[in-house]
Amino acid sequence: MSKLGRRLTCALVAATVFAAPVAGAYAQTTLKVALHSDLKIVDPVWTTALISTHHGYMIYDTLFALDEKLEVKPQMVDKWEVSPDKLTWTFTLRDGLEWHDGKPVTAEDCVASIKRWGAKDSMGQKLLGVVTELSAPDAKTIKMVLKQPYGLVLESLGKSSSNVPFMMPKAVAGGDANTQITESIGSGPFIFKKDEWKAGEKAVYVKNPKYKPRAESASGLAGGKVAKVDRVEWITIPDQQTQVNALLGGEVDLVEIVPPDLLPLLAKDKNVKITVVNKAGRQYSMRFNVLFKPFDNPKVRQAILYGLSQKEVLEANVGNPEYYRECRSLFPCGSPLESTKGWDDKLAGNVAKAKEMLAASGYDGTPVVFLHQTDTAGHNNLATVAKAQLEKIGLKVDLQPMDWQTLVSRRAKKDAPDKGGWGAYFTSWGATDVLNPVSAAFVNASCDKATFGWPCDETIEKLRDAYASDPDPAKQKAIAEQVQLRVLEYPTHAPLGQFTTPTAIRTNVNGLLSTPSLALWNVEKK
Repeated sequence: MSKLGRRLTCALVAATVFAAPVAGAYAQTTLKVALHSDLKIVDPVWTTALISTHHGYMIYDTLFALDEKLEVKPQMVDKWEVSPDKLTWTFTLRDGLEWHDGKPVTAEDCVASIKRWGAKDSMGQKLLGVVTELSAPDAKTIKMVLKQPYGLVLESLGKSSSNVPFMMPKAVAGGDANTQITESIGSGPFIFKKDEWKAGEKAVYVKNPKYKPRAESASGLAGGKVAKVDRVEWITIPDQQTQVNALLGGEVDLVEIVPPDLLPLLAKDKNVKITVVNKAGRQYSMRFNVLFKPFDNPKVRQAILYGLSQKEVLEANVGNPEYYRECRSLFPCGSPLESTKGWDDKLAGNVAKAKEMLAASGYDGTPVVFLHQTDTAGHNNLATVAKAQLEKIGLKVDLQPMDWQTLVSRRAKKDAPDKGGWGAYFTSWGATDVLNPVSAAFVNASCDKATFGWPCDETIEKLRDAYASDPDPAKQKAIAEQVQLRVLEYPTHAPLGQFTTPTAIRTNVNGLLSTPSLALWNVEKK
């Protein structure tokens, strides 16, 4: 038996020996899961880290949400209306919404939450950029007045992944958006047990007995969020093989990400089943920090786009072609805005062309600090593969290994690379996050308002504004292609291919929803 197994067994024995009988007691159901990363940051608006988004969905709710067809549906909102001139939007909250501390959810809370989210998120910034009034006329009504019609109001409020517009109490959301919150008071289906949270070991959530789910069936991230287990434990197990062993031994019920090379081992066990939760998949990315040499020079970044090879990145980090796809499009392949225009010859490992361009750029040999995450499944070879590829073209790379949560904190620093800053880091985005120029955070080029890397380009921003204000899909497609071509001139990041991740669960666990972010409501354990 593994150390984890002995620890869980001892805890179970102790609970059995010392627990006193309680009248009317019943056997509580505990779901134990091993996720892709440890939880260290509980503010899903301050960071775009996926694990913090997962945490957000456990405890918070949203005004709108995407269903399994990626259609926007009301969640905390009961009804809404738009004025004939499309400038005034009025949202009415549904009855029975309550914070975990027992206080009622009010429109004033939601206004504060939207403002905090809108200060950080790419879509939120664009939305609030056209808002002239955001107010709460009464406890259940949110009023939004625009200076011009805007085609992405519901899509913004129903954004499915980082950063999600989670609703929080005004006392929590009313502070500075650039300062992390420390309280985790939501109104969602689970309550965070902060007293049991031990970073590096586990995070615990319990069923919210006062939560009133919507009447509709659960679909994607929308519909009735019915908590069907009493307790959820996120068990931190950094090693992937150990995670799989714990699943096979029944010590955990779910492993979020299974490396394809371990799938044959699980296939032999009749008590385990494999599924893909996020069918839309994810997109790998290399993010440039444009504040410092050498990536302050767009011509250096252009050379990188030729030197990188999506195929090598996907082979090293995914391995099984069943779960990955090369895609030379800024926006996801298979999505309405897919286009290879201008990108056909990029990201294919053209060493000769990249060498020529790097030399012509005036690159002076300044080393680039690559932040290298070592502990995240399917991502731990991103920086190492890119280092090998780019050293072939003459780039000097300083590879600095660290765990993902350390990287998440460090990438927020604007210090010089030799003083604790960075030159590039590697991550992935859900395909639903990067469907268009407004939602894609790495396309945001609004200088200090942009996310980590801080690109600054007026042309990109004007195109993003044009996309958001034009409701015609054909014109939006044309604008998106202009964005794609402009990003070749002023690269903000390098898309490194698409992939899906297999999730393994015990066969006595059912109801796992198909979602862009992990959702554990609707899940039953028999």
